Amino acid sequence: MTQHNDAQRTVAFALCGSFCSFSAVLPQVRVLQARGWDILPILSASAATQDTRFGTAESLQKTLYQMTGHLPLTTLQAVEPLGPEKLAQALVIAPATGTTMALLAAGISSTTVALAAKSLLRNGRPIVVAPSTNDGLAGSAQALAALLQRKHYYFVPFGQDDSYKKPTSLKSDFTLLPDALESALRGAQLQPLLL
Repeated sequence: MTQHNDAQRTVAFALCGSFCSFSAVLPQVRVLQARGWDILPILSASAATQDTRFGTAESLQKTLYQMTGHLPLTTLQAVEPLGPEKLAQALVIAPATGTTMALLAAGISSTTVALAAKSLLRNGRPIVVAPSTNDGLAGSAQALAALLQRKHYYFVPFGQDDSYKKPTSLKSDFTLLPDALESALRGAQLQPLLL
């Protein structure tokens, strides 16, 4: 991994296995780049290894490398230095699954994404969470609520994405991600939080 200087505006960008959201999330990488950000991609184990009807793991890794110029970080060893070596000013988790939010809320750092968050939190760097989970108003609600109360956690505004067919499902408006990141770096939650 190449050493990054804070002045270069570098953000770690983690994708978790809400595969249906990738097509909405990836364009925001381009928006961040247009705003002067260098992107260090991170993939959860699911995103790094599982082929789905939304695409192959290999294709996702290749796309991220072509977009960012960095190979996606997929191991605990690769993400651990992000905080101590000040390799990124913030971590974006988009899409953030219920599983990842539960791990973060419980302080369990056994995955690449959760350890990346722990690594940046040790220096008080912001973690920007963009929920995308079918049980956001059910099983994942407790983890979401816990993170809403935590220092250094900020959210990409979210709402119900299909309230009649999937009444407990929540999804961020990913087009608000770049503004949510800039807001988090100022120590403020982008409002309105609930869409």
